[in-house]
Amino acid sequence: MNRTLLIAGIVVTIIAMVLIMLPQILSSIGLHPTYDRLEYDLAGKKALIIATNEDTLGESGKATGVYGSELTIAYYEFLDAGMTVDIASPEGGKIPFEPVSLRWPMATHADKRYLNDEDAQNKTENSLSIEEVNFLDYDIIWMAGGWGAAYDLGYSEVLGEKISEAHAEGILLGSVCHGALGFRMATEVDGRPLVEGKTMTGVTDKQIVELGIEITPLHPETELRKQNANYVSDTAFRDFFATYVAVDGDIVTGQNQNSSGEAAQTLLRLLAEGN
Repeated sequence: MNRTLLIAGIVVTIIAMVLIMLPQILSSIGLHPTYDRLEYDLAGKKALIIATNEDTLGESGKATGVYGSELTIAYYEFLDAGMTVDIASPEGGKIPFEPVSLRWPMATHADKRYLNDEDAQNKTENSLSIEEVNFLDYDIIWMAGGWGAAYDLGYSEVLGEKISEAHAEGILLGSVCHGALGFRMATEVDGRPLVEGKTMTGVTDKQIVELGIEITPLHPETELRKQNANYVSDTAFRDFFATYVAVDGDIVTGQNQNSSGEAAQTLLRLLAEGN
C-alpha cells in the first residue's frame, strides 16, 4: 500500500513538474523563442498596428481572430521604445483574439501584460477604422496575423491603397504570419504588385496543412508566390515551431507567431538608423 502511494506520488510530481515547465519546454523547441532585444528611445515617433475584425473560422463556427502574440509583442516593443501606438482594423471597433493564443501554455509575457492593461484592451475593443486613419502620419505600420486575417486583410482595397501610399513615402512596413496578406492589394506606383520581386515571408502552406486550417480562403505563401514575391521561410518538424524574418528595404516580414519579436525589433532598428 505504501509503495503504491509512493509510486502515485512520484507520478503526480512528475506530471506537475512537466505542466509547470511546459511553456519553457515549448519555447525550447521553437514556440515564441527568445530574441535579441535592444532598448530604443523613439519618443515622438508613431506606430500603427492593424489587425482583423473576423471572429469566426469560416463555416466551422469556431472562434478565431488575431493571434495574440502577433499583436501584443509588437505593441509593447513599439510602446516601450517611447512610440505612440495606435491600433486599427478594416472596419474599426472590436478586434477579436484567437482564444487559445491568450491562454496557458501559449500566452507570452506580452499577452499576460495585455490582459492586465486596460488601455491596450480599450484600443482593441474600440480600434480605429483604417478608412479614417492617415497612414502617412506613422513611422511604422505593422499588420498582425491570425486566421481571421485571411478573411479581411487580403480583400481590403482601402488597406491596399493606403499601404501603397505609405510604401511610396518610404514608411516602414511590417507584418507577421497572415498579416502578410495585407500586402495583397497593394501596388507600386507603376501598378505592379508591391510584393513582386521582393524577399518576403509569411506563414507556410506546410504549417496551414499541419494545423488543418485549409478552410481559410487565402494562404500567405500561396498569395505571395502568385504575385511573384521571393518567398522565403524556415521549417521544422512542425512549422508551428519554425521562425524566419525577411528584410527587403523598408519592408520587414515575419514567418509566423514565433517571429513577432525579431521582426518588431528589426523595424525599430531601421527606424532608429534613419533618425
